[in-house]
Amino acid sequence: MEQTEKFFIIDFDSTFIQTEGLETLAEIILQKNPQKTKILTQIREIANLGMEGKISLEETLEKRLNLLTFHKSDLLELIKVLKKKITPSFKRNKKFFKQFKNNIYIISGGFKEFIFPVVEEYGILEKNILANEFLYDKKGNITGFDKTKLTAKSGGKAQAIKDLKIKGEVIIIGDGFTDLEARNLGGADKFVAFSENVSRDIVTENADRVVKNFDEFLYFHNLPRSLSYPKSKIKVLLLENIDTQAIDIFKKEGYQVEEIKRALDEDELAEKIKDISILGIRSKTKVTKKVLENAEKLKAVGTFTIGIDQMDLSALLNFGVAVFNAPYQNTRSVVELVIGEMIMLMRGVVEKNNQLHKGSWEKSAKGSNEIRGKTLGIIGYGSIGSQLSVLAENLGMDVIFYDKVEKLALGNAKRASSMDEVLKKADVVSIHVSGDKTLNTNLISEKEFAKMKNGVIFLNLARGFIVDIKALVKNIKSGKIRGAGIDVFPDEPKSKGDPFASELQGLPNVIITPHIAGSTEEAQRNIAEFVSGKLIDFMNTGNTNLSVNFPNITLPEQGSSHRLLHLHKNMLGILSKINSVLASHNINILGQYLKTNEEVGYVITDVNKAYNKEVIEEMKKIEGTIRLRVLY
Repeated sequence: MEQTEKFFIIDFDSTFIQTEGLETLAEIILQKNPQKTKILTQIREIANLGMEGKISLEETLEKRLNLLTFHKSDLLELIKVLKKKITPSFKRNKKFFKQFKNNIYIISGGFKEFIFPVVEEYGILEKNILANEFLYDKKGNITGFDKTKLTAKSGGKAQAIKDLKIKGEVIIIGDGFTDLEARNLGGADKFVAFSENVSRDIVTENADRVVKNFDEFLYFHNLPRSLSYPKSKIKVLLLENIDTQAIDIFKKEGYQVEEIKRALDEDELAEKIKDISILGIRSKTKVTKKVLENAEKLKAVGTFTIGIDQMDLSALLNFGVAVFNAPYQNTRSVVELVIGEMIMLMRGVVEKNNQLHKGSWEKSAKGSNEIRGKTLGIIGYGSIGSQLSVLAENLGMDVIFYDKVEKLALGNAKRASSMDEVLKKADVVSIHVSGDKTLNTNLISEKEFAKMKNGVIFLNLARGFIVDIKALVKNIKSGKIRGAGIDVFPDEPKSKGDPFASELQGLPNVIITPHIAGSTEEAQRNIAEFVSGKLIDFMNTGNTNLSVNFPNITLPEQGSSHRLLHLHKNMLGILSKINSVLASHNINILGQYLKTNEEVGYVITDVNKAYNKEVIEEMKKIEGTIRLRVLY
């Protein structure tokens, strides 16, 4: 069946450009006028009344122009400004305008003299501009406007479109009442409310469709576009009070963002995630196979923490979902808290503070020591353990550490041959191992405490399940451990303000904190910027550098090609099959990149745009395919 040819009537003010032309002109010519603020307010109020249909278009124009005195030459500066104010989604789809220039019209209650110079670089024809025109005196002063033009009259937009006698489907795109009215009066078949710059209830409530940007409009009408999927359709769910910096970054990218301050349990998340493309969590939300079975659109998960043990990474990989974390961004914050607690506990400050709050002056040097000259034992020498090592040594401590993986010692730190060696020699023991439950559950229990020195300081700011709490309490009460700093617990509340109970409460010289080691404003900002940046980069380009479950690959810029991202099980011959499909359709490969790990392979192929869409379906059917995504 032959498709009806489509024609597009696009409003200029607050649609094609981000602002309102006459208002911008007023700002230019009133720069040195002491009444500038008052006059601009009046102009905006008049414009809004017109956009909402409360006064006629002719009245709107006349009242605004009566407030201004200007010359033809002032339009040159206006045109320079408006060229910089073109709406971003129109700007990135310039090729569409040039391709469909004969089917595109610009309509406006504004003026052709400044509209055409702004839109002509998009290939829009001068004869396709339906707008008003100024009247001038002999000196070039603007004295008014041509009231015979249809676009200067109420209902005139509809008649101006009718007079074109277009044979095809006419779609009008705009943000104002007069654009809606053009459809209602028979000038267009459909009205699409455009809300990227401004949204008016009276307009959106009566539109055939509302779009957040031009990408979305082109997507819905299956028209050529610069983006494979409109960013305004990408939904982001952020849980557990993630820093607002991340929200701002995602919104600036054009994504829809929903924030929930608390963690969600499995059933809640399984229900909530159905139309989510990007999920952001911290440490308490669990991403399980059950959750993923409901996550039809999920492309990526960002954990705004170092830890990744709250996620089923294998299931995420099998569902084709990339995971990114923040491996380094809060290390300094954690290390500073360790150092601070170490000093407070070694000096007995906690007990002295408690006694003074009760009114008892316990001034004494007994049991109060410097950390200088003491031995710090670090279990786990990753990014946190190694940075702690450097700072502690600068404070005059001797450092000994143990890690199951061979690690280069920093400074004068010494690598122990076993964990037992560290426990026996250290005056302070600090735990910084990974969150792998299979390896590290009850890593420190009664047997390990027995090997420590009498009067040891013990710190755990890693994961709650690493330490046997009953054994820890027993050794604090016996005096074996003279002080402890615990930031993590086997069972932690989901939300701020929830009740908390632990056997550690009320014990002498014990600092307990609510999992805040990495929770500084600086760290949370850094994490928000890093993780959101990685997620956006993955969505936009397919880059997986520093992903914790995908093969890591950094890609060159995409250019004008289409990018095919093929994630598959690590099987022999997949690349050959991909290329066979492409070759059978005579597709020109512009670039190809492959990276594998033990479980999967990730093939990125850049191709020219001349390919049959059947190619995509054939690639999806290749044995072992987990997910295929197309970017352009």
